[in-house]
Amino acid sequence: MKKMALHWQILIGMVGGVIFGIFLSNFEWGPKIVQDWVKPIGQIFINLLKLIAIPLIIVSLVKGIADLKDISKFSKIGGRTILIYIMTTIIAVSIGLLMVNIVQPGNSISAETLAVLTEAFSGDAEAKVNAALNQQEKGPLQFVVDMVPQNFFAAASDNGSMLQIIFFTIFFGISLLLVTPEFREPVSKLFDGLNEVILKMVDLIMIIAPYAVFALLASLVVESSNPELLKALLKYAGTVVAGLAIMILLYAIVIKVYTGRSPGFFFKGISPAQLLAFSTSSSAATLPVTMERVEEHLGVEKEVSSFVCPVGATINMDGTSLYQAVAAVFIAQALDFDLSFSDQLTIIFTATLASIGSAAVPGAGMVMLVIVLEAIGLPAEKLAIGLAMIFAIDRPLDMCRTVINVTGDAAVSMIVAKSTGKLGEPKAKNWDDNYGS
Repeated sequence: MKKMALHWQILIGMVGGVIFGIFLSNFEWGPKIVQDWVKPIGQIFINLLKLIAIPLIIVSLVKGIADLKDISKFSKIGGRTILIYIMTTIIAVSIGLLMVNIVQPGNSISAETLAVLTEAFSGDAEAKVNAALNQQEKGPLQFVVDMVPQNFFAAASDNGSMLQIIFFTIFFGISLLLVTPEFREPVSKLFDGLNEVILKMVDLIMIIAPYAVFALLASLVVESSNPELLKALLKYAGTVVAGLAIMILLYAIVIKVYTGRSPGFFFKGISPAQLLAFSTSSSAATLPVTMERVEEHLGVEKEVSSFVCPVGATINMDGTSLYQAVAAVFIAQALDFDLSFSDQLTIIFTATLASIGSAAVPGAGMVMLVIVLEAIGLPAEKLAIGLAMIFAIDRPLDMCRTVINVTGDAAVSMIVAKSTGKLGEPKAKNWDDNYGS
């Protein structure tokens, strides 16, 4: 008897977690049971994925660059990747602005609801404002300085320093290409072996994925905010989700037109990574699974995926950028702050830049939103009020936009692979061979 496909196992785990969380929420002791005995399973799973994220980036990126055997091939892949990521981010922000100007969800927030939201989430909002203001105090080129690590081991011990790890690994890989084959080959063989071991670790971790997402969704349900507050923000949330759905449709169209692969093939191949992204709200935690699905099930060769996916997890935040555009205009509408056409162009520019280097961890988009709001001139005293408005619904939207971030990484991987002749047939004959079908 064949095993159930992984994406169905994860989906069942998600639905079961929601039902379990709702059921236990009816009992006074229920939330504590979930917090003490269920949530740790999900946390362990996320920690395991984050544990291998940096080793996976280092090993796969070095292996991918070494396999190119030609520095010109690397520059071609790198240049196209960065350009496409910037283009998709600009498109995402533009879609967000279009949707929020059509729907105008901020006009439906009453003064009473605004007061309740501000009181409930003012503390969290102040913390995000302070974090963003600290970021803004740095110089305009500080993000370039921060990209170069002073100490490799210090950077490797922090998942938030992923851009530094990528910089070092690319530097190492290029240097490996430039040495003679006599010295390059032993190092390449070492990384080949390490790569196989880490991929096996991914397989082992994924065994507990359905149980982990059950735990994560159950804990999310029992920790959810006041449902009455969430209802007040449904129009805003619907605008964000509609924009994200358009991005999904756009990816499908581009995949079909440019690569010739069907949308069904693409979404079947990437669906386990999408479901994990939804459950964890972290592109970094999902990265090992994203890379495995792209290589084994979408047919992207490792020398492309090993560069495109790690870089995408760091700088490609299409879902987050779209959300920032919608949230910024929504806050302006709710607070009766007029935005000119130039202000909306500023949102496109600032949100695009803010996505570069944004940490691929839950909640980073909220900090970046403060930078966008500052750029359009929202008064400082209104910043905390604006953020407090959207805190109640941010967690579910964070889950949704992370799905788009991961989907964008996979789509760009296929596009770059096709443009460089590195898109072949999936290694897994059945797209779920690794985990049962």
